[in-house]
Amino acid sequence: MPHCVQHDKGPYELSIDSMKKIAILGSTGSIGRSTLSVVESFPDRFQVVSLAAGSNLDAAYEQALRWKPRVISMASEEDAETLRSKLKKSGQTGTEVVSGSAGTVRVATLPEADFVVSAIVGVAGLEATYEAVRAGKSIGLANKECLVAAGELITAEAHKQGKPLLPIDSEHNAVHQCLRGGRMSEVERVWLTASGGPFLKTPAAEFANITVEQALNHPTWKMGRRITIDSATLMNKGFEVIEACRLFNVPPSKVGVIVHPQSTIHSMVEFVDGTFLAQFSVTDMRLPILYALTYPDRIPSDLKYPVENLRHLDFEPPDMAKFPCLRLAYEAVEAGGGKTVALNAADEVAVAAFLDNRIAFNDIPKVIANVLKETKATPMESMSQVLAVDAEARSLALHQTELRGAELRGVALRK
Repeated sequence: MPHCVQHDKGPYELSIDSMKKIAILGSTGSIGRSTLSVVESFPDRFQVVSLAAGSNLDAAYEQALRWKPRVISMASEEDAETLRSKLKKSGQTGTEVVSGSAGTVRVATLPEADFVVSAIVGVAGLEATYEAVRAGKSIGLANKECLVAAGELITAEAHKQGKPLLPIDSEHNAVHQCLRGGRMSEVERVWLTASGGPFLKTPAAEFANITVEQALNHPTWKMGRRITIDSATLMNKGFEVIEACRLFNVPPSKVGVIVHPQSTIHSMVEFVDGTFLAQFSVTDMRLPILYALTYPDRIPSDLKYPVENLRHLDFEPPDMAKFPCLRLAYEAVEAGGGKTVALNAADEVAVAAFLDNRIAFNDIPKVIANVLKETKATPMESMSQVLAVDAEARSLALHQTELRGAELRGVALRK
């Protein structure tokens, strides 16, 4: 793995007792692998103690051999049993292999872990993240769905525990850094930047013919399939608006979105006196991960940005008529409660249907809008209530995708 941290000793040298012990939810995904790269670059500061690896059995086996965690979790018991057998044959007996949602919770709440990186995509990581907060862990949050679907519950519990929720998303991580330059009472507006995705200049009339391959071709970031499609529809930015409201306790009217194709400025904070603070750096997720893992300190890094590249920066307002998912997100967070749960659930189902070529690209916001109409803005008071609304919204969204798919097939037949 590439190094991202310079091994300066002196004030940064830590004893074994003061090493930060890390649990990673989603260890085989992009953020999980980047986190392990950071850990590998600074082995005298961080130690991996537990991993939730999902269904990637080969990667889980390699990670278990490399990091020797106390606990590793697989999505299914079948995969867990296979991993147990492989580890036993390799002679590694010190790693407990667990499975399912209970296994993910065990990884997140392991007593030895003091910092949990939440990077499982979708609501699969919701319960484990919430339980980690309840267990008094500090959280590095890369899972948007946690704050979109259950933000009120998670932030309230973190406040109760007196533990930080440190954003790993580059935009919120940037906001977090900018806010160190002033008090929240001095903030006029938080500005999230958006690359605009691959269809920034594509006419809306052509959206019905956008292919999966085109939508997965993001101009700046290399990400997972769902988040890449969400970036193409600007729903990803809508989720980030909701995250910002809940992370920084600001109303949606104080969270703005500005399209910035170069993705150099990751976010900005505007203060009441007219001052702006902006954060820019290389587009490498290891840097916000490093920031979260070491907060409130900063440690030397070789992830340097060449300042001479700041020659040309473009900004423009987003077109909410062409990208209605962003508008739907603002409406959902304004209403609150079950609306944001349904927004996330409907989007996940709709994006999956598009990736399977069952609906058209421009059907994604239509599916979401129809599900939101059927969902009440009931306040979420428990995780079981969140999961119940999530399940109902998914059922509604699945029905909508079937209707859209039938309409799409009808159009194809008529042609």
